[in-house]
Amino acid sequence: MKDKLLSLALFLHHSKKYKTYKQFARDLLFDANNIYKRYFDLTIIFLVISSVLILIYEVKNPVPIWLDNYDIYFVSIIFAIEYILRLWVHNDLSEMIIKEYNDSKFLLKDFNLWGVIKTGLYAKMKYMLTPSAIVDLLAILPAYRPLRVLRVFILFRVFKLLRYTKSINQFVDVLVNKKFELLTLLFLLLFIVFTSGIAIYILEADKNPKIHTLFDGIYWAIVTISTVGYGDISPVTDVGRGISILIIVSGIAMISFVTSVIVSAFSERLNELKEYRIIEQINKNRSFLIICGYGQLSKMFFRQNRKHIEHYVIMDNDKERVEKAKKDGYVAIHENASSFETLSKFDSQYADITILCLTSSDVENIYITLNAKSISRKIKVIARVNDPETIDKFKHAGADEILMPNIVANTMIYTAITQPTMYKAIHAILTGKSIANIDEIHVHHSHGMVEKQIKELDFKSSKLLFIGIQREGEFIFNPPSDEQIQPYDILLVMGRKISLEYFKSMHEGDISVKK
Repeated sequence: MKDKLLSLALFLHHSKKYKTYKQFARDLLFDANNIYKRYFDLTIIFLVISSVLILIYEVKNPVPIWLDNYDIYFVSIIFAIEYILRLWVHNDLSEMIIKEYNDSKFLLKDFNLWGVIKTGLYAKMKYMLTPSAIVDLLAILPAYRPLRVLRVFILFRVFKLLRYTKSINQFVDVLVNKKFELLTLLFLLLFIVFTSGIAIYILEADKNPKIHTLFDGIYWAIVTISTVGYGDISPVTDVGRGISILIIVSGIAMISFVTSVIVSAFSERLNELKEYRIIEQINKNRSFLIICGYGQLSKMFFRQNRKHIEHYVIMDNDKERVEKAKKDGYVAIHENASSFETLSKFDSQYADITILCLTSSDVENIYITLNAKSISRKIKVIARVNDPETIDKFKHAGADEILMPNIVANTMIYTAITQPTMYKAIHAILTGKSIANIDEIHVHHSHGMVEKQIKELDFKSSKLLFIGIQREGEFIFNPPSDEQIQPYDILLVMGRKISLEYFKSMHEGDISVKK
């Protein structure tokens, strides 16, 4: 038996299909970025609402057979499958068995298979006893119709909405964050209710014809402190009326305290919820830009490029700078960009992300670079460097491009003094004020230009000036005419916009797959 279970565990461990299906189920249930999760959540919400509506309808009306079968079989089977999937992906027994087997072989000790199985099953049992798992199980029970009393468990399906509706989840999170304050008020409320209920029972049990038991006194206290006042029970003695006055004042105070706690909790979370929505929206795009730090460089960047940037977000850990960015009309959030947790909120697997590290601190920019590259090597990082001695550290951290504004500014100032004509020309080109533009042509692996020599491209006939090639991170200025174009080269050319667009369209259309 032990050998068979170990063989099964090994088979599942090496089965790509098994791993693919399990990962798909896990993503469908838990990954908010999964493209199918939204539709799955909406389906579950529809099933919950429809089953509750059927329960309400059948109170005074006969339910058609097809609708009854839909509720008995279809809805309950879907909920049962969901429950089984959640139990399945909670942990992986096969991986636990393989790990224990490898550890026992390495340490030369006996392979304790049953101990591993016991641990794995205990973890699943522990999950089954969680509130959400119990709700999922109770939502399945109404399918057993011989016991009509189980129909009441359909109401537990409503609690499944807590898992699938973000607004309710966010409301619950706010209450959980204020758990201490709310529990304190709850205990105070219970103390007042029981004290008042006992007092009214002792004082008026023999004088008030409507108070016969302690429960009547507690019921009166709850109705009075909630300021509902049904009027079915009212005190008849002066002392009882005095207690009523005290409990009414206490009720008003309690309601005020609870309201203030909840309002303050929501005001604290409001900005966080707004920023979460911003991140959700930007993650829907195929490519976007993250600007870390809102200072002079960021302002200059936006002034010159605002029309060309569609999808972006500014992150800064200074609230004043974030508010200033918002007042200037930009999308900004108050987050620590150097935090791994912050950057991991962005969907690097789905989208092409470029990060601009424009903070004034080299240390912070290095941390941003390290965290971005640890999340995904596909993330492009352009980092600002203030101290030239830290350039090597940025390269080791994985920065794709390095900006040195101080050195560039000094160079431009020196050029403006010594060679003013050249300065004016360079400034006009870089700011787009010149007729001629400098542009990049990215060569992909199946591009028609691949393996062609530079002279074959005939830039002159297209009225373009060829400047050079960037290849494997190095720039080759004015390469020889027999140099061949390689995949992933970046050609730097200069010319009028119409010439650039014509040249790109002409060669983009000439695509042949290279073998």
